[in-house]
Amino acid sequence: MALKNILVHVTDSDQSKRRVSAALDLAMRHDAHLTGIAVAPTIDLPTYAAPEIPENVLQDIRAQHRARAAKAHEHFETAAQRAGWAERIDWLSTQGDPVEILSLMARYSDLTIVGQSSPPNTPNGEMTIAHELVLQAGRPILVIPFAGTPCPIGEKVVVAWNGSREAARAVGDSMSILERAGQVDVLSIQPEGIGDEPGADITHHLARHNIKATSHRSVAAMIDASDVLLNYVADNGTDLIVMGAYGHSRMREIILGGMTRQILDHLTVPVMLSH
Repeated sequence: MALKNILVHVTDSDQSKRRVSAALDLAMRHDAHLTGIAVAPTIDLPTYAAPEIPENVLQDIRAQHRARAAKAHEHFETAAQRAGWAERIDWLSTQGDPVEILSLMARYSDLTIVGQSSPPNTPNGEMTIAHELVLQAGRPILVIPFAGTPCPIGEKVVVAWNGSREAARAVGDSMSILERAGQVDVLSIQPEGIGDEPGADITHHLARHNIKATSHRSVAAMIDASDVLLNYVADNGTDLIVMGAYGHSRMREIILGGMTRQILDHLTVPVMLSH
């Protein structure tokens, strides 16, 4: 899959500026068009409460939303101009449920870029929509850490491999990035049902695409598999994780814990997710 049409969620936060910078770098490296989108939430009031809210209060809230969208647009345009990519961008600003709107727009894009949740008590912080978006969009989602990320993304990639449908989809969705990577590691953590050499078949598949990948196997004895993956990333200077998302139901992961949720909560480098 070539990356020729990238979508990035833009807000007026400092976190968004770092996300836009990463999106522009990726677009430039792949000669891709970049679309920024700001989504103002709708003002949903219970029927019994609506008559009690003065119209001037609602107008003030709408004005605040417009001001924040205008600021986000300014950040996006300025960053694109500084990067010399202003001729290859578009801008969308709308109102509604961010997950629903971004899910729809993601279906017309090769990759959608969103942010990780801000730490608690962060001024003008953001809540991640990646948990829901990856399930609804039907397209790959790239999540940028709250603190941003050094560019470029995709020089040293680790593929989290367990032989699942979701993992296979993630590999297929990331081929354009893997083809340009300087190093690709396939990491299998406590694999089950995919043989004594769990990463061998997928590395052979990648080799046929001229992607030289190295297979690694690890065991999560006393710690979570997500911690094994994050430790591997830290020890090896990885700048991108490619993985399938929600191999189990999301409700099961909420109740019992799971790889996807743990990685999204604690990621230190960008993660590209497919479901």
